[in-house]
Amino acid sequence: MASLAAARALLRDLALRPRLLAARSQAVHLTPRRWLNLQEYQSKKLMADNGVKVQRFFVVDTANEAQEAAKKLNAKEVVLKAQILAGGRGKGVFSSGLKGGVHLTKDPKVVRQLAKQMIGYNLTTKQTPKEGVKVNKVMVAEALNISRETYFAILMDRSCNGPVLVGSPQGGMDIEEVAASSPELIFKEQIDIMEGIKDSQAQRMAENLGFHGHLKNKAADEIKKLYNLFLKIDATQVEVNPFGETPEGQVVCFDAKINFDDNAEFRQKDIFAMDDGSENEPIENEAAKYDLKYIGLDGNIACFVNGAGLAMATCDIIFLNGGKPANFLDLGGGVQESQVYQAFKLLTADPKVEAILVNIFGGIVNCAIIANGITKACRELELKVPLVVRLEGTNVHEAQRILSSSGLPITSAVDLEDAAKKAVASVAKK
Repeated sequence: MASLAAARALLRDLALRPRLLAARSQAVHLTPRRWLNLQEYQSKKLMADNGVKVQRFFVVDTANEAQEAAKKLNAKEVVLKAQILAGGRGKGVFSSGLKGGVHLTKDPKVVRQLAKQMIGYNLTTKQTPKEGVKVNKVMVAEALNISRETYFAILMDRSCNGPVLVGSPQGGMDIEEVAASSPELIFKEQIDIMEGIKDSQAQRMAENLGFHGHLKNKAADEIKKLYNLFLKIDATQVEVNPFGETPEGQVVCFDAKINFDDNAEFRQKDIFAMDDGSENEPIENEAAKYDLKYIGLDGNIACFVNGAGLAMATCDIIFLNGGKPANFLDLGGGVQESQVYQAFKLLTADPKVEAILVNIFGGIVNCAIIANGITKACRELELKVPLVVRLEGTNVHEAQRILSSSGLPITSAVDLEDAAKKAVASVAKK
């Protein structure tokens, strides 16, 4: 379960643009959450398929396959990388006792033993739950020497109404640390999405990253290929860290992360099919079946909202009134009565939940549909915990009539402050 501070970061990222261009504050550390996240090998395959320079690699799920992959690569040195979404793999620890989720070796015979201690075991890093995440696949790749590491990303930025290139000559490390300590080393190029990336912009970014001579042209060419990929696959972020050069004069994307907006799924079905959901909480996968978004927290007041911004406000105001959110469940826009029912099933399945606060602002959402869903859920699920409902917007008067005439023990609230106080009070009475 996420802490309140971590959850606020997740929620804010649902509502706002990606982290590198967002305003920084002490309260919020922004981390991408809303979008589909691919494993490293999946991102690299997309890049390779679109002409971007990456290391040669194979993906395996058995130790024997790992050894065969190393033989096929026929490289001076190979690197084995555990494939999980969490960062900090290099400093992680496996439940098998093996330390490190990334290993380099020049001996192909060692590859099998390393893979045997990785595949099927949980890897714990600073970003995983304390029990770690099970590793089902390992990437076996050609290890290339890196003479210099830089950082490069393409982000979709609301304030610029389109894509922005972000780069730094200091790569291979946390880019937010660079932004905080040496902001002059962060370079940005705003792209007109109608005109596309210009040669001069790619060349200027390559130069700002410290590439010179023929390497500047190579880097600019890779930057343009990455931008074309960004548009083609409807990405919200393409991040390469490190974007490096080798002693042999190559420019290579050594590590890749690509995020996608949910709205792109209808025309990127093959890409979204890559997400197996194996690293999600089971309740998140269950929520996704009904087009709901769920984040578990560590409190006792469930939040049932529509929209990430409203979710943040609801969690904050509960906290400010002395309560703790147990989770939040986001209905989104085109909600149906059946989704409201399923949402209540998910919320009440959490044994920590001692009260439910419904906070809906009906713009696209019809409040009457919400009200009908609430009454149906209360009756059929025999709701045992206090329920506080605040509705505002489209068809709200009809919704209030439905709730008041239902005969159910539903507490209505006039605004968010009132709703939070009533929800916190209902838990305090127990």
